[in-house]
Amino acid sequence: MKWDPNKYVQFADHRDRPFYDLTARITAATPQLVVDLGCGPGPLTHSLAERWPDARVTGLDSSEEMIEQARAKQHAANLSFAVADASAWMPAPETDVLVSNAMLQWIPEHRQLIAKWLGELAPGAWFAAQVPGNFGSPSHTLMRQLANSERWAPQLAGVLRHDDAVGEPADYLKILLAAGFESDVWETTYGQILSGTDPILEWVRGTALRPVLARLSDKDAAEFEADYARLVAQAYPAFADARGGSLTLFPFRRIFMVGRKR
Repeated sequence: MKWDPNKYVQFADHRDRPFYDLTARITAATPQLVVDLGCGPGPLTHSLAERWPDARVTGLDSSEEMIEQARAKQHAANLSFAVADASAWMPAPETDVLVSNAMLQWIPEHRQLIAKWLGELAPGAWFAAQVPGNFGSPSHTLMRQLANSERWAPQLAGVLRHDDAVGEPADYLKILLAAGFESDVWETTYGQILSGTDPILEWVRGTALRPVLARLSDKDAAEFEADYARLVAQAYPAFADARGGSLTLFPFRRIFMVGRKR
């Protein structure tokens, strides 16, 4: 599945905020090695390099397109990027801070992976991750229902993850505590206001819809998107702003976990 870095950053204001809310809870003073796992096109990884200028900061992502763009815009001397498959990756023992923002939901076995990563980290190391918790929201349930419909099931059966793609906050808290971490786990629902025509479709084109688009021809993809846009327009009705423009409220739940190994 290929990623489009430009489409991914289309809603950067909304997508970036959870990263900063997450990393604000990390109070490491002078880390030596910081890893951003699932770094995407890299701008948020740059913020880690700026925050800890004496640390080696590495951004890793499985998408060659994402890493190519990240390297093209690299400007910090203490920063590097590399392609890596998170499902087969393990942190080096000297890793002081491990960050993963909106990536783990793509890996079915990520809860087992987290436990392994935490076991490899040294005492005093930090782990911080954020995953979307909106798989039960209309934006995702309608997409799965459409993909499983009579029209699309022959091409899309099994393509989309179900509503158990991520755990609940308590699940992640137990993993951190079992690994000997002082832990802080919470959830936030952001009241995102999107503008323009078919904004929910535009949003999912950068993330959740990618597996569908990868499976369908251009003609079929356009038909699927049109069907999906009609469904979510009913679930998320637009309203007018003070200037007569079109706005849509898109509530987005996210789950956060931060811990420091005792």
